[in-house]
Amino acid sequence: MTQAHSIFKQNFLEYASYVIKERAIPDLVDGFKPVQRRIIHTLFEMDDGKFHKVANVVGWAMRYHPHGDSSIYEALVNLANCDLFIERQGNFGNTLTGDSAAAARYIECRLLPFAKKVLYNPELTEFVDSYDGRNQEPVAFPAKIPVVLIQGVSGIAVGMSTYILPHNPLEVLDAMAASLKGESYQLYPDFLGGGIVDVEDYRDGRGSVSVRAKLNTSDPKRIIIEELPYGTTSEAMIRSVEEAAKKGKLKISSINDYTAEKVNIEINLARNTYAQEIVDALYAYTDCETKLSINPLVIKDNVPTIMGVHEILDWHARHLVVVLKAELELEKGHLLDKLHARTLERIFIEERIYKRIEQKKSADEVNKAVISGFKPFTERLLRPVDLDDVERLLKIPIRRISLFDIEKNREDIDQINANLAEIERKLADLVGYALTYIAELKTMLGVKEHQRKTTIKTFELIDVKEVAERNLAVKYDP
Repeated sequence: MTQAHSIFKQNFLEYASYVIKERAIPDLVDGFKPVQRRIIHTLFEMDDGKFHKVANVVGWAMRYHPHGDSSIYEALVNLANCDLFIERQGNFGNTLTGDSAAAARYIECRLLPFAKKVLYNPELTEFVDSYDGRNQEPVAFPAKIPVVLIQGVSGIAVGMSTYILPHNPLEVLDAMAASLKGESYQLYPDFLGGGIVDVEDYRDGRGSVSVRAKLNTSDPKRIIIEELPYGTTSEAMIRSVEEAAKKGKLKISSINDYTAEKVNIEINLARNTYAQEIVDALYAYTDCETKLSINPLVIKDNVPTIMGVHEILDWHARHLVVVLKAELELEKGHLLDKLHARTLERIFIEERIYKRIEQKKSADEVNKAVISGFKPFTERLLRPVDLDDVERLLKIPIRRISLFDIEKNREDIDQINANLAEIERKLADLVGYALTYIAELKTMLGVKEHQRKTTIKTFELIDVKEVAERNLAVKYDP
């Protein structure tokens, strides 16, 4: 192998690895591609409860993303249209019609409380240097839900691709609860646009599904398309119907698009043609029925891995318990620090330890006087007194010492102890705590707002030749 071949091979491998891990394939842990993670991280940094101009968000996110503003803008709009983590204000386009969003300077967004609940915890998040070394960005958020299953994802890398269909968030949470309880469950795709899905060939997230439009054929001379198949817009649907009509596959007089918040495509039929006669032709020759091939590829432990729906969901059910335990341990540590500080403060003031420092002439003598003053009360302390404790005590203002409220201090300590007892109770039953947490997430999402939109139904296979023969005019010429 020549040196040129060696260099080419090495550079190609590095490029392929970069595209797979840093651009196209989502991480199993938080379900995000890097650009999506950087957008969410930026929104966490900017979060003040108010809406932010998308143009400002894109500008801030460019500190982490080296590929320009257009990719950030498009990814943000797509994320916002998932209605899971980002609240929108303004024209973010229409996924039903295919209309694009307004310019970034005209639209606004902010994080929903749900995002903070399931993604945000800087103390548990691993950070690395950004591409220019000026900032720190997360490797992956400690997500408590399988985002990759709820939002779905598609991506094309070098030599591999991923395509995971979205699922209903409430059904995903119910499946997580079932997994934690050791019960069986089934999970099928659910699309924001509704439609009908046949999951006969959906093999645990692999294989394929057939999706259909929902047709209203109550009027014999008119067909109304009320819901679209996943991945199809009203514009593409109308184009496919018109092309089928030009080729003589359908007999229609006109087609009108009244789609806005809901799909409403009106197909008026030609004379002597009735709705029930051309339904099969619509499924056979137009975008009213399409087939989607699925490839659930994610980055797991830095390696591209194909995982089924049950594998992903069971992994996340276990991961939820791990994250909740880590959060409880962190909270416990913070409470113990607070309890220690309150106890030190109480002894420092009640036992007048601060009087010992009045005649001291150096900082070292002051520190030693305070530390020695606590020696008789060692049994009441959670841990030995260190210099940080001394520094904090010495910063207590004289006014606060003179107005020290013993009862308030005791109430604070009692509340801390009560919180610690509650944490110990949760740690003793982590699965039960996780199930309660899942119920809280369902309440935050809203049961009514996230009901299943896509109907699951087994289709009868339509033979295109049979449809063509059925529409063939038969004449007798004596």
